[in-house]
Amino acid sequence: MAEIRPFCALRPPPDLAARVASPPYDVVSTNEARALAEGNEVSFLHVTRPEIDLPEGTDEHADEVYAAARKNLEAMVEEQWLRRDAEPLLYLYAQTMGDHTQIGVVGCASVAEYDRDLIKKHEKTRADKEDDRTRHIAELSAHDEPVFLTYRADARIDGIVASARLAKPVYEFVAPDGIGHTFWALGRDATRELARAFDAVPCLYVADGHHRSAAASRVHRERRGDGGEHDAFLAVVFPHDQMKILAYNRVVRDPQGRGADALLAALGERLDLTPAESPAPGAAKSFGVYVGGTWYRAAVRPGTFDARDPVASLDCSICQDQILGPIFGVKDPRRDAHVDFVGGIRGHRELERRVDSGEMSAAIHLYPTSVEELMAVSDAGLLMPPKSTWFEPKLRSGLFVHAF
Repeated sequence: MAEIRPFCALRPPPDLAARVASPPYDVVSTNEARALAEGNEVSFLHVTRPEIDLPEGTDEHADEVYAAARKNLEAMVEEQWLRRDAEPLLYLYAQTMGDHTQIGVVGCASVAEYDRDLIKKHEKTRADKEDDRTRHIAELSAHDEPVFLTYRADARIDGIVASARLAKPVYEFVAPDGIGHTFWALGRDATRELARAFDAVPCLYVADGHHRSAAASRVHRERRGDGGEHDAFLAVVFPHDQMKILAYNRVVRDPQGRGADALLAALGERLDLTPAESPAPGAAKSFGVYVGGTWYRAAVRPGTFDARDPVASLDCSICQDQILGPIFGVKDPRRDAHVDFVGGIRGHRELERRVDSGEMSAAIHLYPTSVEELMAVSDAGLLMPPKSTWFEPKLRSGLFVHAF
């Protein structure tokens, strides 16, 4: 079963929702957060990026930063910019980006199920990021940003959600980036029915938020027995057939300083290289490669990867095994300074800019990983390479908080 637990959300009144809502902490830098929150005292970035209220140059992992997060959250509650619902409920959260809409259920997922791998992972966490999120959550005594979960779509859940969203939403606004956000608070009966429907879902999958979910598990272990409701963590759960995954692209600097002709020759030894009409590959097992001001299509040769292996057959794995490793000497993409990752939302122009500026030698445009591939890797108990998936649209922070 998959437990999706109702909770008493801390959330803004409708007239403040659009001003409170902010991008997730990990998709904006400190400087970007400071600019976005300027002149907006109710922005949730004061909680998720509290260093913006401290002198410039403050280490974002300093003690005073975590203390500022707690102080700012307490102030938002005291000022009634966030108000606690009177009873535990489930909620619906819809996002619209262009012609794509996804509707998730907002509730609390079980730490015990996470620890028993009934909530399946596909990504290895970094110790420093996990430590940071653990400290942040513990300092707040709250889960301030949700984990993005998915499950294999279920007709019964689809029906309940479709009926519930006929009601008038609590929030409905378009953020500055053009993404539409709509939010419903369910009644008692719909909450009970939806929670029971998830009992038939065998497992959940972490789509985005591996460090937040791992940190929630650690906080629960550290505080076990104190009576707090930290045995569950904040999540938005989407059916797999509504997920939108964009490519997570690569830019790489050649440590040997080779020119375009030499790089193209090295690429041509391993892949079938032809001039490309568009930067993005139209199918899996091929890449868009930008070198010397020109886009090329690099097709993977049959038999050069293990098609039976759910990890080795991923395009991001083939990129590492056939391009980044042997041609550019990148052995550990998590730590090698010669490679960087560019989310697909930034488009091919950002890839071209990084190469044309001379900063990087080549750009690699990948075909997006599918949600089916993600689930196959997770079901096998395996892990994807770093930066395998870029989910859009991102969940806004501040629309609902789980205080424990």
